[in-house]
Amino acid sequence: MNFKQLLTEDRAVSPVIGVILMVAITVILAAVIGTFVLGLGDQVSESAPQAQFGFDFTNGTYATIVHDGGDSIPDDTLTVSVGGTTAYEGGATDEIKSSFDQTGANDGWGSEVTAGSTLKLDTDGGAGDQAGNDVRVIWASSNSDKTATIGQATWQG
Repeated sequence: MNFKQLLTEDRAVSPVIGVILMVAITVILAAVIGTFVLGLGDQVSESAPQAQFGFDFTNGTYATIVHDGGDSIPDDTLTVSVGGTTAYEGGATDEIKSSFDQTGANDGWGSEVTAGSTLKLDTDGGAGDQAGNDVRVIWASSNSDKTATIGQATWQG
């Protein structure tokens, strides 16, 4: 074997590696651009908050819902439904529907629902005994139409 010829050889592997790298970069860029063009990028970044809610029921007419821990949640993204009927709709007015009156001085969760935040419902306002109905705390995204049930219990009488 002639070592002088080996050291003076003009051919190299660099052009092959260069082409492979260019193809790889093109494929990666196409995948990233395609993801955002198809709107998949927004769905990946948005997920329901992780929170635990405790439910306490009295006589089928009173309910207390407490945020026991987890993420802080803006109140305007939360709704409470009882038996499929909206009982509370968060937001600037913290609206408790007329058939689900507030108890005491409680007028909603406030602007930010954090651990320890309490919502009290009283069905003496017209909804009557709710025993056996499903109570759900529902989160709705402020950026899209995505919703998720983040707390659920059966109203105990």
